[in-house]
Amino acid sequence: MVTHWQDRKSAGELHEQRVATALRTRGWTVQQCGQGSYPDPIRQALARTGSALRQFPDLIAAREGELVTIDAKDRLPSTHTDRYAISTATLNAGLLFTAAHAPTPLYYVFGDMKVLTPAEVLHYTDHALRHHSGAYHLVRTDRAHLFDGVFGGASERAA
Repeated sequence: MVTHWQDRKSAGELHEQRVATALRTRGWTVQQCGQGSYPDPIRQALARTGSALRQFPDLIAAREGELVTIDAKDRLPSTHTDRYAISTATLNAGLLFTAAHAPTPLYYVFGDMKVLTPAEVLHYTDHALRHHSGAYHLVRTDRAHLFDGVFGGASERAA
């Protein structure tokens, strides 16, 4: 039996692969990190904690001496709206990660291949609509950056 979590995990892994491929075509060297790179016993133990390690970035990438981290955030087709929903736990972990690892940026790359940083999510949601539970920050999709604007275009790297 496939669970809702398994559906999300499968969709998330496919999105991570899509983001990694897109980065590679732009000249980035990409390595998986975070929960997806851990053995099952570690992932299971993390699932039972409130540790910020649960939201550790999915990918780390470098190009020409530049280093970035990526948290790939896809959503299931039934949840498509004009807003991204970023959990408060994810945002708090992202802000902590950014502070602890400065100047290495952390980028959220969404299913539509648009990009925001944790600081931008916080800024755009400070005076905006929040999920009624407070568990999510809702950011309008038109606030996000184009993938090529952040990571360069594939055709730029081929030249």
